[in-house]
Amino acid sequence: MTNVLVFGYGNLSRGDDALGPLLIEYIEKHVNFSGLEIITDFQLQIEHALDLEGRDLVLFVDAAVGCDQPYQFSRLAPEKDRSYTSHAMSPTSVLSVYQDVVHKQPPPCFLLSIQALNFELGTDLSEQARLNLGLAEKFVQQLLGNPELGNWLKLMALCE
Repeated sequence: MTNVLVFGYGNLSRGDDALGPLLIEYIEKHVNFSGLEIITDFQLQIEHALDLEGRDLVLFVDAAVGCDQPYQFSRLAPEKDRSYTSHAMSPTSVLSVYQDVVHKQPPPCFLLSIQALNFELGTDLSEQARLNLGLAEKFVQQLLGNPELGNWLKLMALCE
């Protein structure tokens, strides 16, 4: 069985920023197979690079303001960006740290960005974000229903 890590991050107290952790809650309730590990946190940090070790596939899930669709699915590559030395990191920067520390390429990593509109502290999920989350839940069922690189690449091509 494929060893898959799904990493959702965001803040449940900041409106639509809760989309990553909320999708993780959905996965915990509706998807289960040997080899699936789920992690959630407020933000990505340098220590998360070591969570990539021994994985066949990695899926990062986050809320995104720049999404022009309900969700976007893309493949990631290591990149040292400005978040590399900051408190919160980007997924590509986490991959770069992994590469620097372990001295090998990270496993195939993907990002599921869910369109978000409101990040105000103390607000609920916006109605649009709730609809987008429902669509992302259906998509993640397709991903995790067949957790193989070829399937994920095929689904990525369909999203473009």
